[in-house]
Amino acid sequence: MQRQAINYDRYYLTVKEWVVSITAGLGCCGAVAYAFYRSTRVFLLLSPLGLLYPIYYRRQLCKKRKERLKSEFKEGVLILAASLSAGYSIENALAASVTELNMLYGSQGMLAAEFADMARQIGLNRTAEQAFENFAERSGIEEIRSFVQVLTVAKRSGGELVAIMSRTADSIRDKIQVHEEIRTMTASRRLEQRIMNLLPFFIIIYIDMTSPGFFDLMYTTATGRLLMTGCLTIYIAAIWLSGRILDIGVV
Repeated sequence: MQRQAINYDRYYLTVKEWVVSITAGLGCCGAVAYAFYRSTRVFLLLSPLGLLYPIYYRRQLCKKRKERLKSEFKEGVLILAASLSAGYSIENALAASVTELNMLYGSQGMLAAEFADMARQIGLNRTAEQAFENFAERSGIEEIRSFVQVLTVAKRSGGELVAIMSRTADSIRDKIQVHEEIRTMTASRRLEQRIMNLLPFFIIIYIDMTSPGFFDLMYTTATGRLLMTGCLTIYIAAIWLSGRILDIGVV
C-alpha cells in the first residue's frame, strides 16, 4: 500500500488536540479576565481569542514535528553517506539506511518511512534527484533542501559524489548538532520563562486568599481598570519578548 506523502509545513489537529487546545485557550481567557478585570463580560469578549488558540497550538506542533524530523535527518544523512562510501547504489543505500533508522527510532520514526518511500520511487524508475527534491520541498527544512541541492548538482556534474556527500553530511550534522546543543543549554531558561509567565496569576491568587479585598479598587474604578489594562499590555509584551530572546537560530 502506497504511503500518503506528508507536507511537514502543514499539521492537522486530531479531535483530541482540538478539544485540548480550545479548552486551554478558553482557560487562558478566563485566567486573564479573573486576574486583570474580575469580569465575566471581559471573559465573554476574550473568548473568541481563546477559540483561535488551536491555530497557535497547531503551529507549535508543526514546529515540534519538523524539529524531530531534522534531528532524525542528522543521523540519517550520515548513515546514507556511509552506505554510499561502502559502494552501495543510491537505492540500496536508502534501503540500508531504513533498517538502521528503524533500529534507532523504532516504528515512530519519520525519516525511515521517507527513505523507504524514496527507495520505492527510484525502483519505479523515478530519478533519485526527483525523489529527494520532492522530500525536501515537503519537509520545509533548510538543511534538507541544502543537502538535496548538493546531491543534485553532484549527480548532474558527475563529480566525486561520495566525497561530496560525506563532506555535506558532516557539515549539516554539525549545524543541526549546534542547534540541538543550544536548545539543551537554554532548556532551563525556557522552563523559567514558563514559570515566570504564570507567576503573576499565583501572586494575585495568593494576595486574594491572604488579604481579601486588597485589589478591589483595581477592579471597581476606571483608573484601576486602566492601570490593569496597562499591566496586561506589559505582561503580554514580556511574554512575547522572552520567547523571541530564547528562539535562537543557527545560520
